[in-house]
Amino acid sequence: MAHGADETRPIWERGPALDSDLGPAEGFGLLGGDLRTEICVVGAGMAGLSVAYHLARAGRQVVVVEAGPGPGMGETNRSTAHVTSAVDDGFIELSRLFGADGARLVAESHAAAVNSIEQIIADEGIACDFCRLDGWLFNPSSGAARDLEAEARAASRAGLDAAMKARAPLAGFDTGPAIRFAHQARLNPHAYMAGLAQAAARYGARLFGNAQAASVEGGHPARVSTAQGWHVLADAVVVATNVPINDLFAIHGKLAPMRTYAVALDVTGEADTDALYWDTLDPYHYARFGVAGDGARVLIVGGEDHRVGLPAHGDQRWARLEGWARARFAGLGPVRARWSGQIMEPADRIAFIGRNPMDANNVFVAAGDSGNGITHGAMAGLLITDLVLGRFNPWAKLYDPSRVTLKAAQSYADTNLHVAEHYAEWLTGGDVEDVAQIPPDSGAVLREGLTKVAVYRDLAGVVHKRSAVCSHLKCIVAWNDAERTWDCACHGSRFDRFGRVLNGPAGAPLPPVEE
Repeated sequence: MAHGADETRPIWERGPALDSDLGPAEGFGLLGGDLRTEICVVGAGMAGLSVAYHLARAGRQVVVVEAGPGPGMGETNRSTAHVTSAVDDGFIELSRLFGADGARLVAESHAAAVNSIEQIIADEGIACDFCRLDGWLFNPSSGAARDLEAEARAASRAGLDAAMKARAPLAGFDTGPAIRFAHQARLNPHAYMAGLAQAAARYGARLFGNAQAASVEGGHPARVSTAQGWHVLADAVVVATNVPINDLFAIHGKLAPMRTYAVALDVTGEADTDALYWDTLDPYHYARFGVAGDGARVLIVGGEDHRVGLPAHGDQRWARLEGWARARFAGLGPVRARWSGQIMEPADRIAFIGRNPMDANNVFVAAGDSGNGITHGAMAGLLITDLVLGRFNPWAKLYDPSRVTLKAAQSYADTNLHVAEHYAEWLTGGDVEDVAQIPPDSGAVLREGLTKVAVYRDLAGVVHKRSAVCSHLKCIVAWNDAERTWDCACHGSRFDRFGRVLNGPAGAPLPPVEE
């Protein structure tokens, strides 16, 4: 497969479109002036639109501002969309960190989120390949194994329907003992987001694309200022941008940015049982069946996660995913698509959903989705709606962004040590010594005097230079060879190959370099 822009397009009908030259998607307008509303939601991904839907349905005035042209075009559209209450980090670990009651609330809140998605689909008539099915967790065929029986007991104590079985239902591969989690689900995130946006609009929400939020100020009223120069005044603001764009330190020190990879393979023969599948390798792998835009059945496989800033080696990671799938699943044809995404891993394993720390009490955030972004986004819709409307929610304390989890102290320390190590890159040399060493359609960081420069050499050999200093908190960016982007390992900001912002928390592009 030749390297190029379309190579890393997700399997869903439309990949993330961040080119401001594209007009707004259906249902999204252009913000052409200042507005006053009750609630302004920043971000039209799973969390943002879930919040907007519930608040609009409750009769509140809602405005959504989205940097891209339409719904779900950031990380939501790059999800493999396992809709699950069987969370990634497991209930043994959650019980250790939050006790039996905390683990029960995690299971309860995730199950409620899955139920809410199913109810919205039924109420609004959204066709998105939603299906209830089992999830199966199994150990690798070699290497370190987890105590699955203990994990099944912990999940059951938390309230999930989890049971040990002799093996997962893969006809040609013996997984050995596996946990079956009942009542899980899957969906097409692109189709669901389009339907959710249309439903929110029917209830009165006003949606605006190509409206990048530049700043958020709490207070009465709160103010969201866009890069285009317009302002939205609101009684409350919800920042749902994967990683918060509205503060420097409050949550970023609790999050570790990770890259994750996915491939979609055609299913050409008799397929295995339709279910969700996960293994316990490190990094782990996960798979499910789905339907591509042309109606063809596919197997979607994800994993091979690593910290942002490490060399991507995307070709190698995608090849390992393909090999893992072909060794375990029957009837697979060629690779149809491959892509990667970014997840924010919370230091204590669960999301930050609620009032923004060290801010006015009318600013709310949703962040730290780990590998459960679809479910977390749906949960944010439920929890933040309750907080905005002044209703009691039993999960509020658990997901409070101001929390400090003492039993996760080492994880907090490791996250911030990693950030400190990347600031030391100010003192090192560049990736290469000369621009001539950079292949066409590739990038590298060069040292020029006292600073570092992010250099992209396009297919025609033309050199494009920007500062390699992230506009958020001055970390040095790294070239991502899988997506052809500049990524910041400290707090997860991403820039396209020409230095334009793709993901916050950075709100400004990489500065130009004076020749």
